[in-house]
Amino acid sequence: MKIERICILGGSGFVGTRLVSQLATRGFKVRVLSHRRETAKQLILLPTVEVIEANVHDQQTLIHHFRGMDAVINLVGILHESKVGRADLPSARRGDFQKVHIELPRKVIHACGESGVHRLLHMSALGADPNSRSAYQRSKGIAEALVRESGMQHVEHENWYLNGPKLIHGYGLNVTIFRPSVIFGQGDSFLSLFARLLKLFPVLPLANADARFAPIHVDDVARAFADSLDNQATYGQTYELCGPRDYSLKELVHYVGEVIGKNRSIISLGKMLSYFQAWAMEFKPGDKLMTRDNHYAMGSDNVCRGGWPAVFQFEPVSLEAIAPEYLRADSPRARYEGYREGARR
Repeated sequence: MKIERICILGGSGFVGTRLVSQLATRGFKVRVLSHRRETAKQLILLPTVEVIEANVHDQQTLIHHFRGMDAVINLVGILHESKVGRADLPSARRGDFQKVHIELPRKVIHACGESGVHRLLHMSALGADPNSRSAYQRSKGIAEALVRESGMQHVEHENWYLNGPKLIHGYGLNVTIFRPSVIFGQGDSFLSLFARLLKLFPVLPLANADARFAPIHVDDVARAFADSLDNQATYGQTYELCGPRDYSLKELVHYVGEVIGKNRSIISLGKMLSYFQAWAMEFKPGDKLMTRDNHYAMGSDNVCRGGWPAVFQFEPVSLEAIAPEYLRADSPRARYEGYREGARR
């Protein structure tokens, strides 16, 4: 069946806004479900796009809005928990990761089955593993297992990680899972964060300085999603998405300093000091810069095992080709984005 109508969860986010824009340009009819319509103002004016204020965690709401759709894309994810369970539990059962990364995908899968949707694209992350020490990676790994099982017919068995014994029924969905490395681009929460820190501090103590990443541009991630929709070769597949080169965290921070003209001293912290820095940062009010769970996640390299997937007939752009454009505060684009942010537009 030709895909024409798509419902997106997380469409007003960092990747979502780029994906919705690309899909609108290609002529798809897109329905974006957002907890607050105001956060998706930039999407409302796009042709063929409708933005609906909805509680995506409500099962019946999902079923209602999925009806008549040809495909569903779930981009919803969080990096930190505001509510966590006990640290000694074997999985993130009582925190925000459980709600967002496990319970929501389960509801999405069920709603697809109930509303007759046969195509599901799911955003995961490199390092997703139901056995990881990191609650973030565990929850992502459990969600991947749920999505894969939804692509099977007549699956019925028990899984230890789903709140105890539970029966899982396959819906025969045509699923595709994406596992990007850290995503960069205008408005990111990674390179831009280090740019702000380097402007504030003459010396930067850096936890997990040897952790490795293969940053991928946000537009390339969005394009991989868009190119997969009608491509049957992607059904049942999981794709790791990385940029053309990998870097240590220290190399990335040093590069950001060069770009913005702030060549600071970077002090690499050992394993123990990295842990205590992450623990101390958890007490910071407001947005967290780092947590112990982030520390655990960076214990494994965030790089792809193979090259760029050949099924996507384009090459990912390099970090060096894009990052200077938005990291330098004196660039025309950066000034424009600053004016927009100041005007809250």
